[in-house]
Amino acid sequence: MAKNKLVAPVVKWVGGKRQILDQITKYVPETFSTYYEPFLGGGAVLFELQPKKAVVNDINNELMNIYEVIRDNVEELIEDLNKHKNDEDYFYKVRELDRDKQRYNKMTPVEKASRIIFLNKTCYNGLFRVNKAGEYNAPFGNYKNPNIVNETTLMAVSSYFNKSKIRFTCQDFAEVLKRSRKGAFVYLDPPYDPVSETASFTGYDKGGFDRDEQVRLKKTCDKLNKKGVKFLLSNSATDFIKDLYKDYKIEVIQAKRAINSRADKRGEVDEVLVMNFERQ
Repeated sequence: MAKNKLVAPVVKWVGGKRQILDQITKYVPETFSTYYEPFLGGGAVLFELQPKKAVVNDINNELMNIYEVIRDNVEELIEDLNKHKNDEDYFYKVRELDRDKQRYNKMTPVEKASRIIFLNKTCYNGLFRVNKAGEYNAPFGNYKNPNIVNETTLMAVSSYFNKSKIRFTCQDFAEVLKRSRKGAFVYLDPPYDPVSETASFTGYDKGGFDRDEQVRLKKTCDKLNKKGVKFLLSNSATDFIKDLYKDYKIEVIQAKRAINSRADKRGEVDEVLVMNFERQ
């Protein structure tokens, strides 16, 4: 199946990989059976590779609902997205919908997906952020002309999902990878280890992702390695991460990071790509 250049991320995600796709893809094995991505986020790597067979997962059920709706009900989604207005009062009304759980639970999957895409396109910095109660809490972005209904991209992504064999799951990363077999390829893009005490951003899911989780992920990578499953992992280039994965091949790359509250802290930062195989 030829790659469709129109297939691209439909939501902006913290730590999105668009800027470093060329650096990531040069390490992807030329052939593999099933592609696994347990921290899917905005899906930039999935959409760049467009594998025919994949298992994709994210712990964020709102996000996974968006992808399932794009696969199953893209026309309805586009119709619903057209109802939204780029207006501050309207934005906060839509944002507040998940505060009333009874009312929110009555919304259809299409309405929920439409709401999140709208908030993502119109909130400040395009940030998907939830509070401890799991409620969306990013403020209004005040953009002149946000692309709320990107019909071309939505239709292309829907077409890709329907032409390929893709399984969507919403569970713990270790559970997803238990089913992987030799010959599969896994791309791991977990919430990054903070480069400083104030840099931590795990607000896309109310659970958070601390160093204990990073260690648990490393143990999962060890299991993949023992099974003969190739993996490639992105993370920040902290001493903790470099020491944790010292038994594997580590490449340090530069990435542009736009999401920081201080403008002087945005720019190129060191990241690592960790892998258990030699580049072809």
